[in-house]
Amino acid sequence: MSGMEIGFGTLVFLVVLALGFNFLNGLHDAANSIATVVSTGVLKPHQAVLLAGFFNFVALAIFHLKVASTVGKGIVEVEIVDQYVVFGALVGASAWNVITWWAGLPSSSSHALIGGLIGAGVAKMGFPALVASGIAKTVLFIFLSPLMGFVLGGLLLVLVSWIFRRSPPSRIDRWFRRLQLVSSSLYSLGHGGNDAQKTIGIIWVLLIAANVPGAREHVPAWVIISCYVTMGLGTFLGGWRIVKTMGQRITKLTPVGGFCAETGGAITLFLATALGIPVSTTHTITGAIVGVGSTRKLSAVRWGVAGNIVWAWIFTIPASAFMAGIAWWAATQWL
Repeated sequence: MSGMEIGFGTLVFLVVLALGFNFLNGLHDAANSIATVVSTGVLKPHQAVLLAGFFNFVALAIFHLKVASTVGKGIVEVEIVDQYVVFGALVGASAWNVITWWAGLPSSSSHALIGGLIGAGVAKMGFPALVASGIAKTVLFIFLSPLMGFVLGGLLLVLVSWIFRRSPPSRIDRWFRRLQLVSSSLYSLGHGGNDAQKTIGIIWVLLIAANVPGAREHVPAWVIISCYVTMGLGTFLGGWRIVKTMGQRITKLTPVGGFCAETGGAITLFLATALGIPVSTTHTITGAIVGVGSTRKLSAVRWGVAGNIVWAWIFTIPASAFMAGIAWWAATQWL
């Protein structure tokens, strides 16, 4: 497509819309970073969001932009992307985020964005617009990331319980209250590294479509910085409806359990980000929390709540894709 097709005003509007989605992502997914450390009483909510927001931003200096490349070039063919596709993807993803936030369901902002891209791309060009390899590995990790979180969280709890089996509970609690500050920071770092890159990828492909000089070779620095800043701000403002579901309703967490869940989740996120796979931080920490709870005993997990969350996962990509397709059509008619 020609760069003349996207005017400067339209380009600015879509970049602002993308940053708005990124802010909403931080707001929506704040629970992933802080639910465990708040529910165990280690930090007060305002302290936890400050910590999470800071490490969301610090991720800028640590992770390469492999996830941004997957989202920007690995979900739909770059050649079919225009202002209507980007608008449809962002509106579809944001609408699903708002619906699930209002319902208090920790669905995935990441998969909402992937669904939005798929829906808008298919609405424009049909299924040939999709990049099968990028979508396949993303869908695969819908199942793998919570499973990895589940296994790692559970194994860490078993390992910690064995190592400290002779220590008095009061001392263990005191140690792990401190260690949970480390594990929560690491999880927030992984959240920032994986999630902020998804919006970077959207803005990047938009700049390529608009033939912005140099965009095909590398992501402009202002895009990277603005995405990490807006995600950090969104996390700072927090998402308290979802915190309650994640930190209290799935299972009762102790500082030891919180540490194991956050550490298991952080390892999963670091690995996925290194491989360039856009995973759901929500799925990952939920899997880790369930893994920790079920390691103690199966009845410690409220499986009905966990089941509602799974249904939200299943519907996220098709629901956001459907809304993105409608938004794409509306944009072509009226914008």
